[in-house]
Amino acid sequence: MLLRGSCSCGWRGAAEYPLDWTTLAGDHPLYEADVDLSGPIGDYEAHVSVVRDAAVPLPAELTGLLTELVRQLDVLAVEEPLVVLKALADLRYVIGQTGQDAAYELAALDVPLEDVATALGTSETAARTYLNDYLHT
Repeated sequence: MLLRGSCSCGWRGAAEYPLDWTTLAGDHPLYEADVDLSGPIGDYEAHVSVVRDAAVPLPAELTGLLTELVRQLDVLAVEEPLVVLKALADLRYVIGQTGQDAAYELAALDVPLEDVATALGTSETAARTYLNDYLHT
């Protein structure tokens, strides 16, 4: 049997790594066995790095705002859970409206699905689902 790195986006690593079934005990997962998974994991990490590098970068100011938002929500989740749920409900509305605006703009500009997928760091299938979710809200 051979192992290969893989990703939920559909990517499969080209390199194949032999697996000796005699080292596996019963139905235990590979990570519990004495199996070297560094090859497939390394291939996956390289793939993710390429995908991340090709994705559209967020402006530093937006990254900072999102980081601060997550920090505040984490603190409030313990201290004021109802406040967090209200904030998330409000965010859900903003996300839906702004996502719809962005999705319609991409459609109006006739941006190829492949470009959307690359910018989002995902597969074309996932990008299509993502866009359709916003277009049909």
